[in-house]
Amino acid sequence: MKHRLKKLQDQVIVVTGATSGIGLTTVRNAARRGARLVLASRNEKTLKQLTDELSRTGCQCIYVVADVGKEQDVRRIADAALKRFDGFDTWINNAGVSIYGRIEQIPVADQRHLFETNFWGVVYGSIVAAEHLKQHGGAIINLGSEVSDVALPLQGIYSASKHAVKGFTDSLRLELEQEKAPVSVTLIKPAAIDTMFVPHAKNFMDVEPRLPPPIYAPELAADAILIAAQYPKRDIFVGGAAKFFSTAAHYAPRMLDRFMQSFMFKGQRTGRRTAEHAEDTLREPGTALQERQGHEGRVLSSSVYTRAVTHPKTTTGIVIAAGLAVLILWQLLRRPSARPGRLLAR
Repeated sequence: MKHRLKKLQDQVIVVTGATSGIGLTTVRNAARRGARLVLASRNEKTLKQLTDELSRTGCQCIYVVADVGKEQDVRRIADAALKRFDGFDTWINNAGVSIYGRIEQIPVADQRHLFETNFWGVVYGSIVAAEHLKQHGGAIINLGSEVSDVALPLQGIYSASKHAVKGFTDSLRLELEQEKAPVSVTLIKPAAIDTMFVPHAKNFMDVEPRLPPPIYAPELAADAILIAAQYPKRDIFVGGAAKFFSTAAHYAPRMLDRFMQSFMFKGQRTGRRTAEHAEDTLREPGTALQERQGHEGRVLSSSVYTRAVTHPKTTTGIVIAAGLAVLILWQLLRRPSARPGRLLAR
């Protein structure tokens, strides 16, 4: 991971799941900073709309209609990048879906389909990207989650897929480093982000789902992704809550289990009955070109912790502050009766 990556304005960047949430925010941010873009998702209408929007600002971009759960579709993305731009410098595996409900409620066919997108989409993208980048250099950036390290009730199969993404990404990194390939491999682990994650999830509960706070703005995740595109990073937690829960899962797993049992069942359920015509994107693409759901509560637009790890030379004081914040959260976790239910998920 000692090799140099290009500045954004000199890069061609491939983004899957480009028309919604973190992917859409990342695309618009990268376009403003001069990157050339290859956009991929399942919805041609929104892809064309986004490409037209970015082209009007002077961005060079193309789109590819693709389902990342199909290897041949992922290879078409790479082929399009090679044909239009003679290659690419960064490949971002962002596409993902979720399912709410107890594991026993969810048909195995739906669980398998989620893995096709969340896990196999990352595998196909990473392998195709590595084939090119081993010869030319660049970055593979995979979207994991704070639940790559933490078990989460009512989103068990989503959590399992993100655990799998972590294991795959870490193994791929080891193998590429061992052969001294000029490829940086980064895992991004966001906390709860105000995206279309909840509206696009398939729901087997009797009420509408929600993400428990703290909830962060998608710009934080996009910033972390674009930092990893320019500077080799092993992984980046987006939001101090993500780092805290990962640490708690490692050092105090049974304590965290008790917290999850006490707060994460009701914390992911609203009081609203499930909508009859909810739009889930497990098998069909979303139709809205939308970055955020528009969370009713507070959405954090900054993270002391993430700022510290992405800008280490200028944030010594911030690191100290982050340490204090983690200490406070740790004390809350040790006292479940203190009602710390304003923490986690995604």
